[in-house]
Amino acid sequence: MLLRTVALRLLPAALLLLSACSESNPKTDATSGKEETMATTADAIDPTKPAAPRANGKAPVAAPAPNRPTAPDTAYAQDVALFLGGLQPSQHSNLTQLAATPAWQAFAKDQDKSWEKYRATHTTRMTQWANTELDSVHASSPTIFYPFSGPDFLNVVTMFPTSQTYVLMGLEPVGSVPARATLENPKLLPAVKTSLWSVLNFSFFRTNDMAVDLKSVELDGALPLMMLFAARTGNQIMAIRPVQLNATGQLQDAPTDTTQTLDPKSIPGVEMKLRGPDGQPKTVYYFSADLSDWKLSSKSAPLEFVRHLGPLTTYVKSATYLMHKSYFNKVRRTVLRRSRYILQDDSGIAMKYFQKGAWHFNYYGTYRRPINLFAKQYQPELTAAYHDTIHPPKPLPFGTGYNWRQTDSNLLLAKRLVPLAD
Repeated sequence: MLLRTVALRLLPAALLLLSACSESNPKTDATSGKEETMATTADAIDPTKPAAPRANGKAPVAAPAPNRPTAPDTAYAQDVALFLGGLQPSQHSNLTQLAATPAWQAFAKDQDKSWEKYRATHTTRMTQWANTELDSVHASSPTIFYPFSGPDFLNVVTMFPTSQTYVLMGLEPVGSVPARATLENPKLLPAVKTSLWSVLNFSFFRTNDMAVDLKSVELDGALPLMMLFAARTGNQIMAIRPVQLNATGQLQDAPTDTTQTLDPKSIPGVEMKLRGPDGQPKTVYYFSADLSDWKLSSKSAPLEFVRHLGPLTTYVKSATYLMHKSYFNKVRRTVLRRSRYILQDDSGIAMKYFQKGAWHFNYYGTYRRPINLFAKQYQPELTAAYHDTIHPPKPLPFGTGYNWRQTDSNLLLAKRLVPLAD
C-alpha cells in the first residue's frame, strides 16, 4: 500500500490507464509473438507496483458463475447506493447507524471533496459541452449502447442525460446489492475510495486494481458502483432486477432456483430502473459479456439483443483499441450498422472502418499519438483530420480517455448520412 501511495504521488503520469472494460482476446499478436489478453494489458499498464497475486500463474477470472438473487428491496437498494456514495441514507433506513460512525463520516467528507473537484473539472464542463455539441444527438438518442463500459454509468449519463435506456457491456461480473454484513466491513470504505480514485481523476477505471480491491470486501461486480454513480448523479433507484439474455438474445428474469441448470449460452445481467433528476424514468442494463469474435461465435446473445433495440447512439471511451482489431469485427460491424451517431475517443473504431461518404465527422480536442502501450494503434488519418486548416477541430474543455489531460484528449462525433442497415 505504501508503494502504491508513493507511486501515485511521484509518478501521476504513470497511472495512465485502463479501460472501462477489459475484453479477453483469443488471438495472438503476430508482431510480438505473445498472447495478447486484457489481463496482460492491465499488468503492462501499471509498472509502478507488482501485479496482483494470481492462482496457478494465471490472470484472475473475470466472470464467476452468474449470480441468481431475487430482486432486492428498492428502498434498501437506494440507501445502499447513497451509503456507498458518501451520501446520507434516508431517515428511516437501517443504515443510519452505520452512517453515524466516525469512519463513514470521514469517508463522506472525503467523497464530497472528491466529487466537488470532479464536478468542477469534468461534470460541469461535460454538461455544458454536451448541451451545445450534442443537442441534436440528444433529441435522437433514446437508447445508448456503451460497449466495453465496465460499471461506468457515470460518464455515459453525463454525456447523454436525456436518454431513456442505457445498455452497458463489459467483462466485469454483474454483482449484487451489497448485504448489511458487507457494508459493516471496515475495509469497505477504503476499497471504494481506492476504486473510484482513477475514474474521478482520470475518467477511466484501472480494471485490475478495481477487481482486486472490491473483491476483497465482497463487492462482487459492476452493480454496486453503478448504484453509487446513479446516486451521485442525482438519480433515484426505483427497482433492480437480475436478468439474463437467452441464446437468441431475448431478455428474461434470471432464474432464482440455484438447482436449475443454466443455459450455457445465456448471458448474465441486471436491469436498474431509475428516476432521473428531472423525474423522468430511465432503464440501465449491464451484461457481463465477452465481445470478441471468438466468444460471440458461441454466445451471440449480446449482439442479438443490441440489434433489436432499434436505432442506437453508441458511446465508446477507454476501450483499449479493441475495435481496431480484426477479431472484434462482429461488435464493430454491429455498431457501424445500427448507430445513427457514434461518440468516441480514438480508442473506439478506427477511421479505416468507417465507410467513405456514409458518415459526417466532427472532431474535438487534440490528437497526437496514443500512449506508448497502444502506440501501434496510431492513426495517420486522424492526424490529417486534426491538422485540417479549412475544417479545424473544435475545442474540448475537459479531459477524457487515456490521454486524460484536457490538452491531450480527443473526441469524435460521427453522424450517419445513409439509411441504417437492415
